[in-house]
Amino acid sequence: MNIKSCRILFGCVALLLLAIPAFAVPDFAELAGKLKPSVVNISTSKTVRPQRPVFPGQPSPYNDFFEEFFNRFFQGQQTPHEERSLGSGFIISADGYILTNDHVVDDADTIKVRLSDGREFTGAVQGLDPKLDLALVKIDVGREQLPVADLGDSDKLKVGEWVMAIGNPFGLEQTVTVGIVSAKGRVIGAGPYDDFIQTDASINPGNSGGPLFNEGGQVIGINTAIVAGGQGIGFAIPVNAAKSIIPQLRETGHVVRGWIGVAVQEVTQDLADSFGLKKAQGALITDVQEGSPAQKAGLHRGDIILEVNGETLRTLADLPKKVADLPVGGKARLTLFRDGHQKQINVTIGSQEKQPAQAKESKAEMALGLSLTDITPDVASRYRLNVEKGVLVTGVEPDGPAMDKVLAGDVILEVNGTPVTSTSALRGLLKNIASGKIVRLLVQRRDQTIYTTVKTK
Repeated sequence: MNIKSCRILFGCVALLLLAIPAFAVPDFAELAGKLKPSVVNISTSKTVRPQRPVFPGQPSPYNDFFEEFFNRFFQGQQTPHEERSLGSGFIISADGYILTNDHVVDDADTIKVRLSDGREFTGAVQGLDPKLDLALVKIDVGREQLPVADLGDSDKLKVGEWVMAIGNPFGLEQTVTVGIVSAKGRVIGAGPYDDFIQTDASINPGNSGGPLFNEGGQVIGINTAIVAGGQGIGFAIPVNAAKSIIPQLRETGHVVRGWIGVAVQEVTQDLADSFGLKKAQGALITDVQEGSPAQKAGLHRGDIILEVNGETLRTLADLPKKVADLPVGGKARLTLFRDGHQKQINVTIGSQEKQPAQAKESKAEMALGLSLTDITPDVASRYRLNVEKGVLVTGVEPDGPAMDKVLAGDVILEVNGTPVTSTSALRGLLKNIASGKIVRLLVQRRDQTIYTTVKTK
């Protein structure tokens, strides 16, 4: 090949390269400078009251020694202490409303919010949504107008798009990391409404509650979780899920979701074949709660819910999310597969808020100052218990009514002579007992059975 030919070839290659669009990389420096003012650092503190630990394992002289050592020495030494934590958040309204994670501020005694310019304010929780792990915090800025983060549309987000996280990882304020969207719709077992954005932008402890921006500078997610031991894998709540509940958090402090009262499981192809359903789809009802909207509407165990108001259930997780978004008191049209045929049933949507809440369920535990759990085969194996029924005590409140009367690791067998087989049964026995009354408990402690009394608070 002569020199002339080489020049022609080089020119053709150059023209071809110019014709190929360049791989566009956002100007992250400009983007970070623009977005940082809307991101805040959150520090919290709360008083933690220690509980007696459970000493698992077969009863032995060594366990006896360590528990006696703890009871005699450490019990008197341990006192409530202050626990501090760090997180992130972002401003969603100019008058001082901030969105963050529920787990960042829940149970906090004090909340300090630091702005990007270094100013610090005391924050107050305006609303909490533990199921979605979101919280709304308010700071008083008077008539000042704060810089606000623009909320985008997470439904339009595509895998492979650039994203930027700004937060407070390991206490390092206003840290910026970038990456791409690795996946959407991830279910990681965090709750009933799992629908996470997965990203390889570095998200570490302290980033929780911080924003995940797209390359247009809009918030498309709230950073909330990391995989333990999984480097470079982080998860964010889609911002559209947050936008739908922010008005409720601001107005009432909590979120009311739709509920029909069914337990469901995934429909595998084998299950679909056994029911005569051609395709594995929908949600298979395994239980219908007594008195629930589903029972009143005539839903049965073995029904397969295929659609809600004409919208097909692509996965099992679609059902609770679709029902939760429906207005309480309204009607929903469910398409079912039953006895080889499809049929439609209308159900009136109930309210999750009206179902027994954890605070109500824990009233019995609070009256005794105990943390309790049901004895399952797994629990019995883990703690080497030689009983199959009863309620395991997993913690004792310091200075509580059961202090020195009940030990962590005890199994409660009876309350005032009535056998108990579960925590719900125990709550039922205690719910009508007034404060200040003496309750007689029969407990199993290692290889012996003893009676003890506790004065309820």
